[in-house]
Amino acid sequence: MRKDFIDWDGYFMGIALLSSMRSKDPNTQVGACIVNEDKRIVGVGYNGLPKGCNDEDFPWEREGEFLETKYPYVCHAELNAILNSIQSLKDCIIYVALFPCNECSKAIIQSGIKEIVYLSDKHNGTDANKASKKMLETAGIKFRQFTPKLKKLEINFS
Repeated sequence: MRKDFIDWDGYFMGIALLSSMRSKDPNTQVGACIVNEDKRIVGVGYNGLPKGCNDEDFPWEREGEFLETKYPYVCHAELNAILNSIQSLKDCIIYVALFPCNECSKAIIQSGIKEIVYLSDKHNGTDANKASKKMLETAGIKFRQFTPKLKKLEINFS
């Protein structure tokens, strides 16, 4: 039997990271993968514009006048994964590259997802992050940081 296969957490986080590569955002690429209790993928998403909005017609800047930045337009990976889901998300797990913001945490709670597995918590300690964690803890949603068993996964198309 092979010993170098990836475990379930590594597999699903890998799908989240692969999904993040679809993002057109020049600064932050985030992907999410939602998995049901049978370890079947039921939703994936990445941070990007809503369907029907052309990426070239909207700004991707992080600073400036609000309407000239990406913030009022971009859907986060978690919300896209929830909206792209193919079944009820009750008791599912979401794998996400970045700890969810307070707005995504609301959607996660409302969708019935029971656990968050995240790779990075780079906004730890900010007010939005504190609000996320307070809501998630109050709602009984578990969250844990992903600890990779492998340093890297490589996909080779040749």
